[in-house]
Amino acid sequence: MQEPHVFKAEPTAVMVEKGKTYAWCTCGLSQKNPFCDGHHKTIDGMPFKPLRFTAEEDAEVWLCNCKHTKNPPFCDGTHEQFKK
Repeated sequence: MQEPHVFKAEPTAVMVEKGKTYAWCTCGLSQKNPFCDGHHKTIDGMPFKPLRFTAEEDAEVWLCNCKHTKNPPFCDGTHEQFKK
């Protein structure tokens, strides 16, 4: 399986609204990271699709940008291994 691109080795804080659905980028190539902009569709052989999630409450959440979190779409600190 193809590995996602590490967009950035740090999360992004995002305010989400209760009941609203968001599309988190899983490939790491979106120009609107951490959200999907459909960029994965332009690359042959990309096995990625956005991960859609609905906010359970109005809150600030930390979304993963390294795309290797074990708790998608939320940051779990995995990005530390990609820092140079």
